[in-house]
Amino acid sequence: MTEKAVRTDPHKDSEADTGTRGGRPRDPSLDDAIIQATRRRLVVDGYSKMTLGDIAADAGVTRPTLYRRWPGKFELVVDALDFGFRAQRATYPDLELAKLRPFEAFAEAIRRVDPCYFNPDAMILMGNFMGETFRTPELLEIVREHAVEPRVNLVEGVLKDLQSRGEVRQDIDTHTVATLCFGSYYAAFLRGDSDREDLAEKVAATLWPGLAVERT
Repeated sequence: MTEKAVRTDPHKDSEADTGTRGGRPRDPSLDDAIIQATRRRLVVDGYSKMTLGDIAADAGVTRPTLYRRWPGKFELVVDALDFGFRAQRATYPDLELAKLRPFEAFAEAIRRVDPCYFNPDAMILMGNFMGETFRTPELLEIVREHAVEPRVNLVEGVLKDLQSRGEVRQDIDTHTVATLCFGSYYAAFLRGDSDREDLAEKVAATLWPGLAVERT
């Protein structure tokens, strides 16, 4: 079935388009159901194998409902990813890292770099996205821009703040340290370390002696 045929399918659900043609407002619950179904399909099938038909069936909507919201699979997946990024940020404790004691600020920044902080399936998702490097490189670029760099930059920002406060050595390569912190979660996952509750503290305690300014 072509996209044109899908858009003109006579068997539409009861929700009408909004805009110049009028009709009832979009139902937010349908949007949520579609987003959640998309996120689940990304985990189970991966981007290349997932289909809009499967997503529609999982969400309990018709394909025309999807096409009234998103022009294609890529745009739908981008919105599903953005939903996850926003939800993860919303779950962070309301803390001012600059007001924490140096080690606590560093450990909290590492905790927030955890890809699974909000979504326990995040590691599988990231593996699927990395598998799309050759087929859909723009998808991995979106993940890098919206999910990876903000987290790694948070660790770098905390380290630079601690440098300005005289708590962390000035010769530290903050970029590399932040990358190590981010990578620790992937290494723990691949090694089968299921308990990551205290991983942030362990990583912080291991790195801190080499980062902190020695007090006389």
